[in-house]
Amino acid sequence: MPSELNPPGGAPDGLEDPLGEVGAAPEGGNGQSVIDVTTETFMADVIEASQERLVLLDLWAPWCGPCKQLTPVLEKLAAQSDGAVRLAKMNIDEHPAVAQQLQVQSIPAVFAFKGGQPVDGFMGALPESEVKKFLEKHLAVALGPSPAEALMETAEEALAAGQIDDALECYGAALEQEPENLAAMAGLAQSHLAGEDINAAQDILASAPPHDNNPALVAARAAVALAEKMAAKTALKDLGDAAQFIAALEKNANDHQARFDLALAHHGDGRREAALDELLEIVARQRDWNEEAARKQLVELFDAYGAQDELVIAARKRLSSILFS
Repeated sequence: MPSELNPPGGAPDGLEDPLGEVGAAPEGGNGQSVIDVTTETFMADVIEASQERLVLLDLWAPWCGPCKQLTPVLEKLAAQSDGAVRLAKMNIDEHPAVAQQLQVQSIPAVFAFKGGQPVDGFMGALPESEVKKFLEKHLAVALGPSPAEALMETAEEALAAGQIDDALECYGAALEQEPENLAAMAGLAQSHLAGEDINAAQDILASAPPHDNNPALVAARAAVALAEKMAAKTALKDLGDAAQFIAALEKNANDHQARFDLALAHHGDGRREAALDELLEIVARQRDWNEEAARKQLVELFDAYGAQDELVIAARKRLSSILFS
């Protein structure tokens, strides 16, 4: 977006003449949630209307493909806002002055107006869930979940309950609603992984932007990498069951290899907290063992479980305490 968005309580500098009189706005225009705006009606329909509610200025053109994706999303959310949001659509081919003054370089471009001035904006066709987050930053009330978000909530609950087929179906449906939704993409990959279909999870993640640092995507990629590692160990018969490692530790509590293998066995059985506990114990007993293998494995698990996981948050604090005590 432009680094400076001009109008401090009025029209952008240089647009005073094109805007004309406030009375140029069509009668009843201020009550509509979605309207078309011209240069002449900009002052009334955007600047003055934003004194009463949030106004989104959607700068578009008929030849713009992404505009055709974004505008229906904006219209839908404005209509669902119960009057809290007005969408003001401006065709910049017919009315270029405002876009020029706002230094718009590409479209679609959306500006949020409050109190007579632009306060935020974005460019490009964002998914519905991201547009909703953008709106809610400037609204006192939440807009409620989008269809894709509702599907993802159901999918998350199904995945947590081990209902893999339901999770796959819901995440897949969410992606149909919002093909660029990275969280849905990551959830679908995690669901395939939970169903022990590593290849399907890899295929899903291969379609994601390779350098995107979306937290859900990062966690899914780490989980797939860890699953590949575990599968390789199983194939080489390097991964035994927990009982044999527990027996070894009963004989020698400083058998760090047995404790490390026990942590991996716990992870493979879904006992995340136990896996983290054993690795933290190695770091506490001998942090430099095997070139800090336990700490490095902890980092892998942190990435795979996700930065917001409560177990990860607690384990990170414990690791910091051990390393810096």
